[in-house]
Amino acid sequence: MKKSYEIAKDIMVTIGILCVCFFICFTIHNAFERNALIPSVLVLGVFLISVITHGYVYGTIAAIIIVLADNFAFTFPFYAFSYLLPENIISTIILFVITLVTCNITTKLKRQESIKVESENERMRANLLRSVSHDLRTPLTTIYSSSSVLLDNYDEFSDKQRMQILKGISEDSLWLSRMVENLLSITKLDSANVKVIKTNTALDELIDSALIKYSKRYPYQKVTVDIPDEFLFIPMDSILIEQVIINILENAVQHAKGMTKLSLKVFSISNKVIFEIKDNGCGIPEERIKHIFTGYYSQDASSYDSRKHNAGIGLSVCASIIKAHGGDIKAENLKSGGCVFRFTLNMEDDEYDQQ
Repeated sequence: MKKSYEIAKDIMVTIGILCVCFFICFTIHNAFERNALIPSVLVLGVFLISVITHGYVYGTIAAIIIVLADNFAFTFPFYAFSYLLPENIISTIILFVITLVTCNITTKLKRQESIKVESENERMRANLLRSVSHDLRTPLTTIYSSSSVLLDNYDEFSDKQRMQILKGISEDSLWLSRMVENLLSITKLDSANVKVIKTNTALDELIDSALIKYSKRYPYQKVTVDIPDEFLFIPMDSILIEQVIINILENAVQHAKGMTKLSLKVFSISNKVIFEIKDNGCGIPEERIKHIFTGYYSQDASSYDSRKHNAGIGLSVCASIIKAHGGDIKAENLKSGGCVFRFTLNMEDDEYDQQ
């Protein structure tokens, strides 16, 4: 579906730009005695087509069309193909070479940009893998050590001590489960063939479901909710968006030191719905905030306790989910203290955005 959309879009762009160029050229041809500006307009048209469309095909076809059009309509004798005059042959060759070179250069530039983006993505994946390797090792070691000690020395511990050890094993196991869940989400959403199936979801039902799951894990930290009184139905994958809300709330509980207030606000502007999750904690260090959704911080891995959840992994999932929905997400510190995470969803479903 995405490929068909791109092909149709490229064809329409090519036809549209050529029509505009020919209109301008005919205007120049009828308004002025000399047609010196016409080749420049045609070359500009091919340049724009090469920049906007994908690959060589559309730019090359446009180059052939404008060479023929220039000879037929804008070179004497007008409205007839004529390659008998040496100047017509030379001008045709020059124009064709210029347009092909332009097409070639723009295509190479786009490929270089694509390679650069892919290289950056690979770097992020490598950083994410290093971070995850460290994060998984610590709780696994703790679970193994605690369970081994409990098995080997079960009778030496009191009931209270055994409960504490089992509680620690349970917490680390839950963390590992959440980590694997997030990693699977990233892997799925990074796939080129992923398709997010959107259904109209009632906003209040989404919020209720997310808060019930959040409260089971963190009953001591209440969330103040502010949503519109009217019923809002938003096209989304409700399970994935619910995960975004829970991940951001959990991130605040785990990392917003000194937090006493946590709020969730939802409102609509035009055809977009905006979700805001605010806290009054310590905020996000400036060196981290620009990498907050990449899953990697340029810090020594030993400087934090991985059992307190890795914020980057959960937030990377959030960014992938929102991107797959055709929305955007960002985080910023508040002047009054704390920070706000804000993401948007479209009220109207777009089939292309679902690819």
